[in-house]
Amino acid sequence: MIEPLTLLAFLPAALVLHVTPGPDMLFCLAQGARGGPRPALAASAGISLGLMVHVTLAGLGLGLLIAQTPLVFDGIRYAGIAYLLWLAWRTLTAPPGQAAPPKPVAHAFRDGLIVNLTNPKVILFILAFLPQFVDPAGPVLAQFLIFGAILALGGFITNGFVGVFAGGLGTTLARAPRLDTALRWITATLFGGLALRLILEGKRL
Repeated sequence: MIEPLTLLAFLPAALVLHVTPGPDMLFCLAQGARGGPRPALAASAGISLGLMVHVTLAGLGLGLLIAQTPLVFDGIRYAGIAYLLWLAWRTLTAPPGQAAPPKPVAHAFRDGLIVNLTNPKVILFILAFLPQFVDPAGPVLAQFLIFGAILALGGFITNGFVGVFAGGLGTTLARAPRLDTALRWITATLFGGLALRLILEGKRL
C-alpha cells in the first residue's frame, strides 16, 4: 500500500517533528510536573488519540472543510483557549499539596484529548504534511491512518518520556510547600502560555 521509499522518507521527517518541542510536549511536561508520571503518560495517550481523530477527518476530507470555514475554525480555537485557561485556573486554586485531581489518569487523558482536538493548528499541520506522502492513486484514508498511527505512536513515546521525567522531578519538589507553590505557578504558566500561543497564532492566520 505504501512504497518503502516513501516510508523511508516519512520516518526521518516524523522523527524531527517528535524531537522538536511543541505545545503537546509542553502540555505533557506540565501534566507530569503537577500530577506525576502516570498522568503524563495518560495525557500523552489522549494527545495521540486526538491526533488520530484529526488524521481520520483529514483522510475523509472533513479536515479541509473545517480549515476553510473561518467560523468553525475560530470556534475550535477559542474552545481550546478557554479550556487551557480553565486548566491554569484549576491548577492555581487546587488545595496545597494536592498534586493531581482525584482521578489523575482519567482526567489527564481527557485533558490531553480535549487540548489536542481543540487545537486547529493540528488540522492545518496534517493537511499540509501528510498529503506529501500519500499516493492519490491508492486508498487515501488507509494511507492517512497508517502515517497518522506512526505519528501518534512516536508522539506518545516522546511526549510521554518528557512527561515522565518531569513527573519524577515534580513529585520530589512537591514535598516542600514552597516548591509546591512554585511548581503550581510554573504549571499554570505553561497552560496560560499555550493559550496565549493559540491566540497569537489565530491573529496570524
